[in-house]
Formats: sequence, C-alpha cells, structure tokens
Amino acid sequence: QVQLMESGGGLVQAGGSLRLSCAASRSIFGIISMGWYRQVPGKQRDAVATITSGGTTNYADSVKGRFTISRDNANITVYLQLNSLKPEDTAVYYCNLKAIPGRNYWGQGTQVTVSS
Repeated sequence: QVQLMESGGGLVQAGGSLRLSCAASRSIFGIISMGWYRQVPGKQRDAVATITSGGTTNYADSVKGRFTISRDNANITVYLQLNSLKPEDTAVYYCNLKAIPGRNYWGQGTQVTVSS
C-alpha cells in the first residue's frame, strides 16, 4: 500500500507564504498525475493544483498567479508553493496521486490557516 506523507502546513498571516510537500512511500508504476486538493468543513474537496507525469499543470482559478505546483519525479514528491495567502485559502490541504489502472491515493491532510 502506498502512503503519501504531507508536510508544511501551518498558521500564517494574510499575504504570507507556505510550502507544502508530499512524498510517496515507495515507487509507483504508471503515475498519471499528482496534485493538491483542499477542503473546509461542510464543503466538498476541491482541486487546487495538479501536475501530470508529463509536467502539464492545472490550477483552480482562485489560486492562479499565487500558487505554484512542482514535482520531483525521481523522489515521487510534489510541492505546492503558496504565496500571497488569503484568509479564504484556509483549509485542510490533501495530496493526491493517480496511477493506472484506476488507483487513487490520498494523504492524511495538512491544515493551512491564514489569519487576517
């Protein structure tokens, strides 16, 4: 079983920055994409940013220009740089990995809190 280990969450003031990291516990064949999602209580989990095995990135409109996703293929690690943070970015951030055939893995989540 693959585990995704996240780190880097915390409390930051509005306008500040954080960097999230997520590493897979072992090598995985057939990775399609890795990414970050976030969830606030009572709402669904939404995609924040994803990056495919080929390096194509996608961002939620609300974070474009502020967040940057990157990956280290050799170490099966994905990063999310969060800049110009806003209180509405407060959420639990989850790492995700998708691989063929139909495998979908989640991290345990890391809390990001942005104070105004």
